[in-house]
Amino acid sequence: MQINIGPLLRGETDKIPVSFEMEAEPIEDVTFTGKVTVNGEVCGNAGYTRLYLTISVPYKGECARCLDEVCGVFTTDLERTCVTKNGVSKEELEENEDEYIIISESSIDPEDAVNATVFFEFPQRLLCSEDCPGLCPNCGKKLTAGENCACRKKELDPRLAKLAALFDDE
Repeated sequence: MQINIGPLLRGETDKIPVSFEMEAEPIEDVTFTGKVTVNGEVCGNAGYTRLYLTISVPYKGECARCLDEVCGVFTTDLERTCVTKNGVSKEELEENEDEYIIISESSIDPEDAVNATVFFEFPQRLLCSEDCPGLCPNCGKKLTAGENCACRKKELDPRLAKLAALFDDE
């Protein structure tokens, strides 16, 4: 998605609105159920050109604790400084690659930065809720509120099994 920022560079305007959709790069164990929606603006301020974007994408996956389906919309922000290839040294560009978007022929292409941001910012583990108790480690039953399995809650250390057997007889 090429965004023409020529009017901004020429001083004709100080903001250019940005709005587009694109396909999401796949992430393991997650299905994106729609396109990535990108909204924001490119602003000129005191000689600097900055890109401000809000990224959102609907997804579904499995809860890392109870394996229930989790659906939602992931939203994050992206900010970059727009520079020409000659405006920053090659070393600085390599060291701070995630800080810059290169201006080429009065336009920028933020798609790679958007894909990288979604990939690196997306949660590594999805949860259906913050307090999800997960599954019983013995029988595999879901430990949701109100449902309990018949398994022992505390595992007995096998080294103390004979000692525990003495107390069970009484």
